[in-house]
Amino acid sequence: MNPNHVTQPASPSKARQLRALLESPELEFILEAHNGISARIVEQAGFRGIWASGLAISAQFGVRDSNEASWTQVVDMLEFMSDVTTIPILLDGDTGYGNFNNMRRLVKKLEQRNVAGVCIEDKIFPKTNSFIDGERQPLADIDEFCGKIKAGKDSQTDPDFCIVARVEALIAGWDIHEALRRAEAYHAAGADAILIHSKLSRPDEVVAFAKEWDNRLPLVIVPTKYYSTPVEVFRAAGVSLVIWANHMIRASVDAMEQVSRHIKERESLIQIEDQIASVNRIFELQGADELSRAQERYLKHKRAPHAIVLAASRGRALRELTEDRPKVMLSIGGKPLLRRLVDEFKKQSINHITVVAGYKAEAINVANIQLRINADYDQTGELASLLCAADAFHDDMIIMYGDLLFRSYILHDLLEQDSEIVAVVDSSLNNPHTGHTQDLAYCTEADNRSIFQPPVLLQSVRDQPLPGDRNPSGRWIGMVRFRNQGRLWLDEALAELRRREDFVSLGMPELLNHLIERGHPVRVHYVHGHWLDVNALADIGRAHDFTRGIDQ
Repeated sequence: MNPNHVTQPASPSKARQLRALLESPELEFILEAHNGISARIVEQAGFRGIWASGLAISAQFGVRDSNEASWTQVVDMLEFMSDVTTIPILLDGDTGYGNFNNMRRLVKKLEQRNVAGVCIEDKIFPKTNSFIDGERQPLADIDEFCGKIKAGKDSQTDPDFCIVARVEALIAGWDIHEALRRAEAYHAAGADAILIHSKLSRPDEVVAFAKEWDNRLPLVIVPTKYYSTPVEVFRAAGVSLVIWANHMIRASVDAMEQVSRHIKERESLIQIEDQIASVNRIFELQGADELSRAQERYLKHKRAPHAIVLAASRGRALRELTEDRPKVMLSIGGKPLLRRLVDEFKKQSINHITVVAGYKAEAINVANIQLRINADYDQTGELASLLCAADAFHDDMIIMYGDLLFRSYILHDLLEQDSEIVAVVDSSLNNPHTGHTQDLAYCTEADNRSIFQPPVLLQSVRDQPLPGDRNPSGRWIGMVRFRNQGRLWLDEALAELRRREDFVSLGMPELLNHLIERGHPVRVHYVHGHWLDVNALADIGRAHDFTRGIDQ
């Protein structure tokens, strides 16, 4: 054992905390809650206990307080309330949801969820709220109710779990003697406290009962009707615990009605926004900060890559379609090409997107991008555009042509690669005589389309086939990823290439070839179709088909 380790005293169980409240020599108070967020608010307000009100929980489900919400639904809600709080919960358990057997099962389920106690009332199941036709509500047989109490006590495993017996005699029109007779019987059956209820607007009945009861067991009251009574009256009468029983649900209803009426009438949030809880406050009550700390501790951190899109050219082969806009703003399937690219990035949680524009840059109207301008776009090549975005370079970044359409898996799979530089090569275009001859890729191995393919490296990117019988391995599609050391190699390569007299005309293929010549490995990620670029009028129809799911 570490001699410097100091054992922290264990916090008392929630059941023990509730028992301490009931047995406290001081008058104690608990407040109603009906779900997780209200329970957390009650604790943050400083209360030392929570009343899980049957009326309030039923109301938040939108049903009547007549056991229309099943006991399992109530227990499910209690689990959320218990999980987000450290103070004890006393459940308003109505009549125990049935006979002695239901009571036994209820106690076991409450203990499993760390609920500290349950209050049951001596009425007939299914119950009706005490203030609805109270005097006409029949009371349970005393012996039968005592059996429920005994069954509950015999079932509990935590000796501090509390069962509070609620006496409804005064509500049902009986006198104080019947209330005392029942309370004493429940005491003898093992109840841990007695709750005496009254519907009068004055505390006379409760005070008279407390005097006769004389602290035989802790006494609990619910002053919903006699709310104007000073609490000093309760202290003087020897009351142990006061339950503020339904005020959180009532306050929330009033606030929601006001806000909903205001929004409906004004069709605006301007005046109401500052009067309600902020979204950040909701996050706080949900424990978002704790989740963020847990993510810092437990999750492997993967910084989201950045994206740089080269989109400075007009696309002259598209003729009149690009008279007033760059080709990245052409509508394909009802959405601009660039918007489609941004959406693909967003799917992969890439939110830092820099677009290098040039021709008709003012026509680019796409949200969630940072724009850089290559003012000399008509006299320079792709590397000059890339340098315009040098301030956005990142230790993990995708560089991509702006005229690409591709299936989402291509970008997703590229992000799964762990090499320093990875270029995407389409192996289905391995015959230069059947289509485009631009960006032909020569690689160390052909694509065998096997999951066991050994690592393949790019050897060169060419606009024309190499002399001889060797066929290219495919076509580089205009998408490459640089990460970590690869980003440093990129910086060095650009610095070296800038010293060349022809730098202004150089494109991305020259950059890749220069990296390879310097001995830097460029890993190949093979795909087999499922993409296209938009360079000419003939590509427009293919692009529309592609967006409808018809691959080329």
